[in-house]
Amino acid sequence: MTTTPTPRALARARTEDSILQLAHAQLDGGGVEALSLRAIARELGIVSSAIYRYCASREALITMLVIDAYRSLGAAVTEAEGAIARNDYRGRLRATIGAIRGWALRYPNRYALIYGTPVPGYRAPEDTIGPAALVAEIVLAVAADLYAAGHKPQITHALKTAAPGFADLARNAGTSIPPSHVALVVEIWTRMYGIVSFELFGQYINVVGDAETYYDFVADDMARRLGAPPR
Repeated sequence: MTTTPTPRALARARTEDSILQLAHAQLDGGGVEALSLRAIARELGIVSSAIYRYCASREALITMLVIDAYRSLGAAVTEAEGAIARNDYRGRLRATIGAIRGWALRYPNRYALIYGTPVPGYRAPEDTIGPAALVAEIVLAVAADLYAAGHKPQITHALKTAAPGFADLARNAGTSIPPSHVALVVEIWTRMYGIVSFELFGQYINVVGDAETYYDFVADDMARRLGAPPR
C-alpha cells in the first residue's frame, strides 16, 4: 500500500534537498574545507540552530555528500556501461573507466571527497558501503559474464595464493566466479581509480600525451587479463 507523504514530510524533503544542493555548491567551489552549515542556514534564510533539525552535524553533511557522490558516479557508470553490447567486454570496461574519468573531471572536488585524502576526523558510517560498491559490482558483472561465456583469465601462482583471502567477498557478493577471479576484479577496479586519480591530480602531466588512446589501452589490457578473447 502506497502512503501519500504529508505536507510536512514534503516540506522537510524539499529543505533537505536544498541543503544538499547548497553543500554541493560549497564543495564544488572550495572543497571540503568550505563546508559550513551556518552558511547554508543563511542561504536558506533560517537561524543557524534550525538547520540541525535537518542535518545533525558537519559530519552528517559530509556523509550526505559522500553517499550522493557514490550514487551519482554509480549512475553515470551504469548508464555508460549499460549502453554497450553485453558481449563487447572491452567496450564495457572502456565505458566504465571512461565514465569514472568523465565524472571525476566534471566534479573534481566530489571525486576527491570519496577517493582523495581522507577528511581529518571523519569516519564514514556503514550506510556509505552500499553506494560505494556500485561501480565494483559493474566490473564484477563483466567478469561474471566472461566466465559464463567460457572465457577465463590465466590464473597465476600469485593469484592462487591471494584467492583464499577473497572467498568471503565472493560468497557475500553472490557471484558465480571463483575467489581467484574476484581477486583479479578487485585489482582491476582499484587500478581504474588509480589511473583516474593520477590524471585528475596532475601526475600524468608530461607523461601521458594522448589520454584517450591511453585509456583505450588500459581497458583492452583489463579485458585481456579477465580472459576476453583477442580482437
